[in-house]
Amino acid sequence: MITKLQCADRVLDLSRVQVMGILNVTPDSFSDGGNLYQASRLSVDKALVHAANMVADGASMIDVGGESTRPGASPVGVQEELDRVIPVVERIKAELDTLISVDTSAPEVMIESAKAGAGLINDVRSLARDGAMEAAASTGLPVCIMHMQGATPATMQLAPHYEDVLAEVCDFLAQRADQCVAAGIPRERIVVDPGFGFGKTLEHNLTLLRRMDELEALGMPILVGTSRKTMVGQALGREVGDRLAGSLATVALAIERGGRIIRVHDVAATADVVRMTEAVLYGAGQERV
Repeated sequence: MITKLQCADRVLDLSRVQVMGILNVTPDSFSDGGNLYQASRLSVDKALVHAANMVADGASMIDVGGESTRPGASPVGVQEELDRVIPVVERIKAELDTLISVDTSAPEVMIESAKAGAGLINDVRSLARDGAMEAAASTGLPVCIMHMQGATPATMQLAPHYEDVLAEVCDFLAQRADQCVAAGIPRERIVVDPGFGFGKTLEHNLTLLRRMDELEALGMPILVGTSRKTMVGQALGREVGDRLAGSLATVALAIERGGRIIRVHDVAATADVVRMTEAVLYGAGQERV
């Protein structure tokens, strides 16, 4: 298993679980859309403050996203996404000591984000857009590829069906990783995400989490994103703003089953759960081997 991920000028230590703070620079994300907007205009200053707070709370990386990928979301034009993302990446790079990930499927955004200081490309479409694979390879950055049943976020929740959700997710990620390697992205720079909530029912999501340790056979670090998602709301009958406890339960379970990067909104509480779970699993102050 990969324990060191070279992210441009930074090295991410995956012998310990790392917390990725979510920074949505969109007006319409499912959980916190619009929080960083003032009079319909993105406030880069507010985005920087939010990023700084997440770093102070224990995030080792900030994931900047300029396109909402909630179920039913509409795509964003390339120039609009660039206008949202690049100024924020530049400010974080200039003012904060943290790794920057960019949540994008657009080749142009990948390339410009790398120039602006990003160290990781996080693509929910698994580099499927025209030119995305080549663009990602050209940056030299590690990539996170995610499973999503359905062509786009707009269609992914239209009657998702699996014969065996875990096997199909594993097969997809293995095949996509092979394609990345063929395109010039070294396997040691690939992270996989099973895609909780992306083209999956509640039972699919629960099964995927229950059997997530089977993904370790892929030999690549696993990123997990369950924070405030519908699966938590459906299981507990909670609205988006009241899903912290349920989200934290999924974090502990995901770490026990091999998750190495935990992508969340609520960084401080998650960081405590990460450290406590690691202490139980490996001993206080110890690393996973």
